[in-house]
Amino acid sequence: MNSKKNSETIFVTGAAGFIGAALVKALLTLGFKVIGIDNLNDYYSTSLKRSRLTEIEKVSRENGEWFFYEITIEDKKVLLDLINRYEPQIFVHLAAQAGVRYSITNPSAYIQSNLVGFANVLEGCRKNKITHLIYASSSSVYGGNKNLPFYEEQAVNHPVSLYAATKKANELMAHTYSHLYNLPTTGLRFFTVYGPWGRPDMAPMIFARSILKNQPIKVFNYGEMKRDFTYIDDVVEGIIRCCFKKASIDDSFNPLMPNPSTSSAPYRIFNLGNSHPIPLTYFIELLEKNLGKKAIKNFQPLQQGDVVSTAAKMDLLNSWVEYKPTTSIENGIKLFSEWYLDYFKNTS
Repeated sequence: MNSKKNSETIFVTGAAGFIGAALVKALLTLGFKVIGIDNLNDYYSTSLKRSRLTEIEKVSRENGEWFFYEITIEDKKVLLDLINRYEPQIFVHLAAQAGVRYSITNPSAYIQSNLVGFANVLEGCRKNKITHLIYASSSSVYGGNKNLPFYEEQAVNHPVSLYAATKKANELMAHTYSHLYNLPTTGLRFFTVYGPWGRPDMAPMIFARSILKNQPIKVFNYGEMKRDFTYIDDVVEGIIRCCFKKASIDDSFNPLMPNPSTSSAPYRIFNLGNSHPIPLTYFIELLEKNLGKKAIKNFQPLQQGDVVSTAAKMDLLNSWVEYKPTTSIENGIKLFSEWYLDYFKNTS
């Protein structure tokens, strides 16, 4: 056991997911006791999720305390019993049905996980007097907004996917609990997270796999797209910093001109991005360079539910917890490519 053991117990949902697993490893390295849950659903490869859990186990042998349970957040009784058993001080909610495109064909999965499941999380936090709830929102909430860079004071009333609508709903639900029950809640709008151990349904993994197999990659909107790619380690750093600065009442909150990112309740919303949007074509060039192969590009129109550009204004989070991402897209893609080539070297 690491001698730098910390006293806080932290509960993490979605612990076998891309961001969740990276966060858990970082928290364990810092000596925290971590309770992780995940339903290990088959939205994408369960073997990748189990590999992430194996990596967590390796870290936990030398650092912190780690307890994992395969449960779903939709099961209210099991979830609340587990929270009650461990009495965590901090709750990080990352479990969700992810993916913009999947929400177009499978909307019910998003209703159950992202709305019913989140309601159960809020109830668990309320009943167990959690001192701070940090939860995943998404840059997708900005929807049809074309005023770049996106900033938290903007209205986000025009989502273009059900996934985005559920994330906006999470922010509204969290505010209600902050207001009614004085539960400090912090929502983090993630911007296109990438890196080692990433999700197979996202562009880096899809493109890398196709490039190495000499298969065409679909380049939507004919390549005229930009994304605020944010490296996984930078995202984890932002989450951890927010964990230990509780959401608080905004003393300057004006109900006549309400700021959507703060409140007269202990409630905060922050972008968590890189603030350096990258053209999709440059992103592909970097993958080609690091994988050592050229991509076969199949240019396509903009896909339903997608947005052309994302860019995060990061002033609020920087002023709140002195957060600034440090990983360049060039170094991030290099690290991702090295991991990808190593992890999949024995696959066809």
